[in-house]
Amino acid sequence: MITVMIVDDHTVLRDGLKSIFEMENDITVIGEAESGEAALTLVPELKPDVIIMDINLPEQNGVAITRQLKNDFKEIKILMLTMHSHEEYFMSAIREGADGYLLKDAPSDQVVEAIRTVMRGEAVIHPSMTKKLLNFHQQQSATAKETELSEREKEVLACLVQGLSNKEIAEKLFISDKTVKIHVSKIFKKINVKSRSQAVIHAIQYQLVPTP
Repeated sequence: MITVMIVDDHTVLRDGLKSIFEMENDITVIGEAESGEAALTLVPELKPDVIIMDINLPEQNGVAITRQLKNDFKEIKILMLTMHSHEEYFMSAIREGADGYLLKDAPSDQVVEAIRTVMRGEAVIHPSMTKKLLNFHQQQSATAKETELSEREKEVLACLVQGLSNKEIAEKLFISDKTVKIHVSKIFKKINVKSRSQAVIHAIQYQLVPTP
């Protein structure tokens, strides 16, 4: 059972998400918070598997709360669910450790599946955000950062940018799931990132692989 906590200052939205999640056999909502400060108080007690986090929160915003929670509870997955589609919000959230970023116009079934996806250790990024990020960095003149990625690691990284799961990468490259995990781990270490979302940003920012 995946335990979920919802952090949003709108009661109607929290109630709506809770109703949606509780229709699933493998997801249960164990807590709610209407502010970042409330979340910081409740998380140590509840220790949810996944936190659904808004950016617009009273007192401290969701990005700042994500940074604090990830410092203390690295195992907890944080999925941003926000109305903000600007790439700066997106990049800030991912850099602070968010495991996924969805916009509030996402279908309910996509949000539900996103919870399961981040629990598997995979990234969730709203398709429009990936495109915006790509367009943003194509307009920049930054020089690509030097890396020591092998050709196979570049292929795996390109698959991450495409949003493929480990299983899908394995099938596409004709390698085992275990080998994919090894490559992903090596990529994280070489480019100094901690999550798939951060790896995607890094790859696009420094043009390490062809982008979709």
